Amino acid sequence: MRIPAHSVCTAIRDDIVAGVFERGARLTEEQLARRYGVSRVPVREALRTLESEGFVVTRRHAGAHVAEPTEREAADLLEMRSLLEPLGAARAAQRRTDAHLKVLRGLVRLGQERARGGRGEDLASLGGWFHETLAQASGSPPLTALLTQLRHKIAWMYAVEPAVRPVESWAEHGAIVDAVARGDAERARALTALHVEHALPQHRLKRPERSRVRVSQHVVNIAGRRN
Repeated sequence: MRIPAHSVCTAIRDDIVAGVFERGARLTEEQLARRYGVSRVPVREALRTLESEGFVVTRRHAGAHVAEPTEREAADLLEMRSLLEPLGAARAAQRRTDAHLKVLRGLVRLGQERARGGRGEDLASLGGWFHETLAQASGSPPLTALLTQLRHKIAWMYAVEPAVRPVESWAEHGAIVDAVARGDAERARALTALHVEHALPQHRLKRPERSRVRVSQHVVNIAGRRN
């Protein structure tokens, strides 16, 4: 059975974001095929996709390497997020489905319960799921893809500290969902812009480390991977 390239792409991207492959590290088809238990064909396709996304660069006579973004490029990502997430929220107010709204409200309820109870260990994942669902509710596949790529890159370049006031942060999530539910695009846009602005101080640039690639095998799980 041929392994889908998008499954391999997701596996490599996840390892780049997690720091398994350090910035500037060389990526060979043979190395990656062994690591993920696949042939070189899906690896080759995955590297082309990751190069188009900015995670990988191909150097003449040197092959593929993990990209080494500058601090300016990292700062640009946060600025792009501050522009695109409010747009996505405005589109969601116009195009969301009842299913999107149900998931968003459920996430807000869980987030607020955990924030009030001082159980912050799940808040980061719940927040990520919230923003992913909000992007999907925009009804715009290109915008959703851009926001997903932004989240991956920000997670790669930044360490995000827990919110200083998680209760207030999840109250903001709730207000965004209320605006989306009412179809108030401008309020959804404004509230999301404010929420993103409040989150900016939590981001700290990661310091690139020069070390060997970890050698543990990582077999691709087709069913459990998402691109």
